[in-house]
Amino acid sequence: MSGIAGIIHFDGAPVEPGLVEKMTSAMAHRGPDGIHHWVKGSVALGQCMLRTTPESLEENQPLNSEDGSLLLVMDGRVDNWEELRHELLARGVALRDRSDAELVLKAYEVWDRDCLLHIDGDFGLVIWDARKQAVFCARDRTGNKPFNYHWNGKTFAFASEVHAILALPWVRQELNEGMLAEFLAVEWYSRDETFWNGVMRLVAAHRMEVGGGGLHLEKYWEPDLWATLPCKTDDEYVEYYREMFADIVRRTCRSHQSVACEVSGGLDSSAIFAMAEELRRRQKFPAPALDGYALDFHDDADANELAYGRAVGKHLDLQIREIPPTKMPLSWYRDWASRYREFPGYPNGVMGLGIRDAAKDRGSRVLLSGVGGDEWLGGSQVYYADGLASRQWGDLYSYFREDLRDEGLWKSLWWLGRSGFAPLLPDSVKRVLRRVRDRGEGLDLQAWLTPAMLNLIQGRREKYRCQPTENLKRISQQGKIHTLLNAYSVWAREAEERMSSSAGLELRRPFWNSRQIQFCLTTPPRLRSRGRINKALHRSAMIGLLPELVLQRETKAEFSITCHRHLLEMKAELTQRISAKHHDWVEPRGVAALFERYENDPGDSGWSIWMLWTLFGCDTL
Repeated sequence: MSGIAGIIHFDGAPVEPGLVEKMTSAMAHRGPDGIHHWVKGSVALGQCMLRTTPESLEENQPLNSEDGSLLLVMDGRVDNWEELRHELLARGVALRDRSDAELVLKAYEVWDRDCLLHIDGDFGLVIWDARKQAVFCARDRTGNKPFNYHWNGKTFAFASEVHAILALPWVRQELNEGMLAEFLAVEWYSRDETFWNGVMRLVAAHRMEVGGGGLHLEKYWEPDLWATLPCKTDDEYVEYYREMFADIVRRTCRSHQSVACEVSGGLDSSAIFAMAEELRRRQKFPAPALDGYALDFHDDADANELAYGRAVGKHLDLQIREIPPTKMPLSWYRDWASRYREFPGYPNGVMGLGIRDAAKDRGSRVLLSGVGGDEWLGGSQVYYADGLASRQWGDLYSYFREDLRDEGLWKSLWWLGRSGFAPLLPDSVKRVLRRVRDRGEGLDLQAWLTPAMLNLIQGRREKYRCQPTENLKRISQQGKIHTLLNAYSVWAREAEERMSSSAGLELRRPFWNSRQIQFCLTTPPRLRSRGRINKALHRSAMIGLLPELVLQRETKAEFSITCHRHLLEMKAELTQRISAKHHDWVEPRGVAALFERYENDPGDSGWSIWMLWTLFGCDTL
């Protein structure tokens, strides 16, 4: 993990002294191993260094090419460094050191903008190309690394964190009410905007070139919906997945310090930890040690996962350190928003700060997270929709007969209707049915919004309306494509990365890997979900690595307690001060009604809890 920043004036004006230094100083937490700059005329680049791999010990940025025509700054890691190194050497390229940054710079020299097709990993990178008088930028395929920028037609500025850009004198600090509307309406669309007008995010899997001719954006990767795998039987799919997963974990664990891993006791983070330990025992683990951490919610039955985490530790004969969940005062959230100029997150995200602090204290610089397991390992009974759409009547009959045997007639018929016929309905019909359902449940998530906010969210609904993906191999792929492009997921992962970087750790997510996503979109959904058994293929692949208690687990922890601890003390704050202050956002009576709904059923883990906290979070901006 590192931080990058830069300013390029395309009108030839020199960069004001000390300005790029101001940007990197704002991100000093991302560069405990040093902050360096390169300034020449109208170009200024800076990099905050955190060395996380053995190869990074040889790395220095900003990095120049031998002839001085190219200059690179990068926040990132090349996971296919072995293959890329061999590929470059085979082409006669002379490498000056073993660093990932050198590999990326040389790849650009060889393949220009198509270098991204040869690079696998997590990165946000910028290359100033003096030959073209242009800047080349890129973000990794799944957006694991952040990249923010501002372009006014003559000056391009970029940084890993938004507040570094807002530190520039010509960038207006004007709230983006469209983003506020998305959060308050719990209806997210934008993947390229921030909470500040004019400050943008480079979307995952996109490259960008900026020069005298303007700014040009282009997608360079998307999963192949028609790819095939060399697998015919379920056992072959399981074996293929297990080998792929082991390779992803191996590459993700490359570090010159102990690797820390969250171990909740669920099927996702526990699998990463168990596979990493398996690699360590086989002497294929690319780090000196492995440490596991779990949150200790012993005082709340809904959130307590200690029994599962301890079972993993006992099965592997490893100690898993149990850390109390972090509870911060409301003032902390306000300070966070003031410092980073971002929505401060939710308490269930902040609760893991203690794990990050403990990992850092033990010398770790890398933290592995199981985020993404639900999205890419899990499934539903959407195999019925595939069967109906493709008219594979034999497969459809086989699915129904198996579900009928295991779950009975009524549940099987419900699945057939809900996950078979319903996904095939037109989107307009689906929207009507959702509104009818919500009215039947007495739920109107946007009743507290003012007419102005309702108009804003309607405009964004039309602007960002998702078009059906064409040329699908299976109807079930549509839902997974929506998952890949989900705007809230993008924001949440960026917030999680920011939280880890503030603690001096690089966050790595093996399940948010392009190979994992491609595998999910390539395999039939029946492999992931067999009736009520979710993550079926993953469970089979983890036999022997995880204890039976975890392999058979069907429950998930529920962390709304982290919000309850605050909301029970926030009634006056929300229903009086904040609702009155922001009467242009929300109707005070609507806020009061929402809080009353919450008070009447505080055990409800539905939307009211998160909506009330969202209002508080937006107020801190």
